Amino acid sequence: MEIWLNPACSKCRAAVDVLDAEGASYTVRRYLEEPPSAAEIEAVLGRLGLEPWDITRLGEAVAGELGIAEWGREAGDRARWVAALAAHPVLIQRPIITADDGHAVVGRSPDAVRSVLGGGATFGGVSGK
Repeated sequence: MEIWLNPACSKCRAAVDVLDAEGASYTVRRYLEEPPSAAEIEAVLGRLGLEPWDITRLGEAVAGELGIAEWGREAGDRARWVAALAAHPVLIQRPIITADDGHAVVGRSPDAVRSVLGGGATFGGVSGK
């Protein structure tokens, strides 16, 4: 299991607390220091069952600079979004947890984090893959 996190993020710290409390074995990836490639982002999106715009932090300053909120959200726009996430990892919603069994979750709540431990992915309580 791997968790993409920003140690300055309270949601990330809370997710680590849940994983530790549950005795989960995981590795930490500080994705701002070691940004995922476009291929890694695509793989995670596939595991989450989400689109890149679903995991984009639109409130970040760089999102405003890019005008990303106005970008299209159709299949043909997908590569542009993924490229932006790869180039500006601060835009990636956090934390993202990937389990060895193929499940993944955006762990914004303790329940979402726990859901990946038992299988099944959620994003804010909505099932993913």
